[in-house]
Amino acid sequence: MRSVREKYSCVLMLLALLLAALPAQAGSRLTATGGAGSIEGSAGGGLIPWAVLTGTASDTETGAGVGMSHAWLDDYQLHTLSAAVTINNRLELSVARQILSLDTLGLDSLQLDIFGLKARLWGDLVYSRSGQFSAGVQYKTLEDDALPLALGARQGHGVDAYLSHSKLWLGAAAGYNLLSSVSLRATRANQLGLLGFGGPQNEAYHAVWEGALALMPNAHLALGMEYRQKPDQLNGLPEDDAKDLFVAWFPQKHVTATLAWLDMGRIAGLDRQQGVYAALQLAF
Repeated sequence: MRSVREKYSCVLMLLALLLAALPAQAGSRLTATGGAGSIEGSAGGGLIPWAVLTGTASDTETGAGVGMSHAWLDDYQLHTLSAAVTINNRLELSVARQILSLDTLGLDSLQLDIFGLKARLWGDLVYSRSGQFSAGVQYKTLEDDALPLALGARQGHGVDAYLSHSKLWLGAAAGYNLLSSVSLRATRANQLGLLGFGGPQNEAYHAVWEGALALMPNAHLALGMEYRQKPDQLNGLPEDDAKDLFVAWFPQKHVTATLAWLDMGRIAGLDRQQGVYAALQLAF
């Protein structure tokens, strides 16, 4: 698992360096309006996607972003590499690879590729009274689905679809800005897709909700929380909802660093998978 992770880390760092070296021709949107990047590749807060799109490109610009994150849980480690392109602040294309270490179980890592498409339907995070609405789809596929199928999953690939609303409420919390985001997702994924899709007695889609709330003391800092519902489909391997408490720092317009406490609940029979999550994103 180490060699695979290192290979993708090197590729991502090269992309980040190339992106940083390009002249900043895009970037008319305000700082932090592209979110911090989610573990599924799309713009969001870390654990979930928001209605915002990656980067700071305006309606007449093309933006891009690359990111990496790592979660140190009690018995697992989850590493994510991602890249995204935003066209005219209307359409976002993203790709991500998640690598879940199974060293505790004496097994090889699980690797999940995620290809995302998100479209801004209407509104704006800051300037619209109703906020911003977006819809997205994610195609997820496991590199090796032998273990998830053995555990009872129906398939090693699947599609999630979601509808998101995000709004920045100016001066709403004792004079500080407040960001809210809520999504409704249709999914068959077990543990975000890392344990396959569907279950022994259930192949139908589940409607689950996801939400985030963040206080912004200034334009360069966000303190918040996220909550993500997950379906429970595998017999004998109960799955819990996920949640986090995060601090996102925007030292300048194109850089975001995130640190969080993450609780993923039970994973593959092991209880209380909690730990530290850290992420870095470069976006234009």
